[in-house]
This record gives sequence, C-alpha cells and structure tokens, in this order.
Amino acid sequence: MLDGALALALPVRFGQQLTVTEQPHLSGHHWVSFGQQGRPWFEGRFSSTGVYASGNDEETGNRLEQLFQAIAKQRPDFWLGRPPLRFETHLEFPRQWGLGSSSTLVAALAEWAEVDAFQLLADTFGGSGYDIACAYARQPILFQRRNGKAQYVECPFTPSFSDNVCFVYLGKKQDSREGIARYRKVAENASRLLDPISRLTMDFLRARTVKEGIAVLEAHEELVGDTLQLPRVKERYFSNFPGAVKSLGAWGGDFVMALSEKSAESTRQYFRVKGFEVVFSWKEMVLAP
Repeated sequence: MLDGALALALPVRFGQQLTVTEQPHLSGHHWVSFGQQGRPWFEGRFSSTGVYASGNDEETGNRLEQLFQAIAKQRPDFWLGRPPLRFETHLEFPRQWGLGSSSTLVAALAEWAEVDAFQLLADTFGGSGYDIACAYARQPILFQRRNGKAQYVECPFTPSFSDNVCFVYLGKKQDSREGIARYRKVAENASRLLDPISRLTMDFLRARTVKEGIAVLEAHEELVGDTLQLPRVKERYFSNFPGAVKSLGAWGGDFVMALSEKSAESTRQYFRVKGFEVVFSWKEMVLAP
C-alpha cells in the first residue's frame, strides 16, 4: 500500500472517541486519555500553543505536541485567541491490540481541527493512510495510493465464507513505524510487487469458496514474507492449522486472520488451546452496514 498496491481494508467495530471542551479557568490545555476500562493512562498539560509542558508520559506528550504542531502547519492561525481546552479520548479496545489507537486519534483530531487527516498523518506518524480511511468508513474499502495521494471507495464486501473467518490477537504488539522502516530497508524494487499484490486483492474479492480464499491468502503471505525476509506466521506458530493464517497490520504481530474449512467456533477452539484467548468472528470484528 505504501507504494501504490490496491488493498482491501476492513474497518473494525472498535473505535476511539474524542471530546474537546472549553475550560476558561485553566492556564493552558489539559489532555486526558482513558483506556477501555475507563481508567486514565495518560494525563498531560500543554501551553496555549500546544507545546507539551508536563505529564505522566513524556513520549506520549511529545507525540501530541507533534500533532498540534502539524495542525498549526495546515492552519497557522489555529491557536490565536483560542481559550484553554480540555481534551478527552476514550478507547473502546485495549491499547495493545493495535487496532488503530493512533489512526483514530489522528482522524478525530483532524475532524475537530478542520484539517486534512491524511496530511496530518503524513506530517506525524507516517504510513499509507489506509487506517485513516478506515476510521471514516462504515464498511470495507478498496484503498490505493495514486501519485502520492490516498484514494479509497467503500466496497460492500462480506465473503460467502465469512462464517469460516476468525481474527486472532497474538499478543505481540508491532510498531507500525518500525514495520515501515524495515520494509523500506529490505524491499528492493518494490514496484515489481504492485501488480501481483493488486491482483491478489481482486482475487480475494472474487473468491467464492473457502479453498479459493485460502489459496489467495497463502499466496499473499508467501509474496510478502519473501519480500520482507521474514518467516510466515503460520510456519512460526501454527504449522498444523488446517487452513491459512494471514498477518495483518505491521507484519508478524497484533492480529492475524485465520481461514479454514472448519467453522469459526472450531477455529476459535484451536487457537484457545494454543493459548490465544482473544478470537473474534467476522461479524464480531468487521464494521458493516
């Protein structure tokens, strides 16, 4: 996707909420991030122009300052005359799941500040922008970067074998920025991969049986694995799984998609026996109208 391959992306049912309220009695801006259980995991204070002043996590504070500065880059007068504000974010999933805590934050901040979300991402976290598109979408999308610009269209897609699909959390949090850096380092002549990857995306959309879907996922895993010079997740952990196991996100961690001719419940039991308790069916995970 970084270099223009056509991709199928699935927005998930879990998200993040942002509320911003004026707090005239404050001397600067105040930010509080709440986790899924309603407990704050970050709290920080910022100057009237969004510069990080203090808090309980310097890395997070600096990240938010970077976002504020990127907003001001698009809107130079953004902070002029603005009263002190209280920002609150509420996650609907555990942060370690890697389902888009950063991308949903970027999308929500961009909507509030009335700036371009894709440019805000490019100026801060980086990436293709597919996760920003997913933050706004209400069903699966086809995504592609063309001439450096993110383009996407909602694509009503529920495969005939959706009851055979599971999404499994591996508990191995991956840093998307590190994944991008590795790709840039090892992927020589990446342009040669664009057509094969795009064809596999269309093949998966056209797949009508579990066997066809498995064949596409296995071909995709082989191509990406060879390119990144990394072992496939099925080979590493699930060699006896009766189907395909597809890496998602930053390759090799976070969630994987499992597809088998067996039912989703049977697949769920397979992974639970292996010690992986967080397993979702297609309907439990994918956002659809």
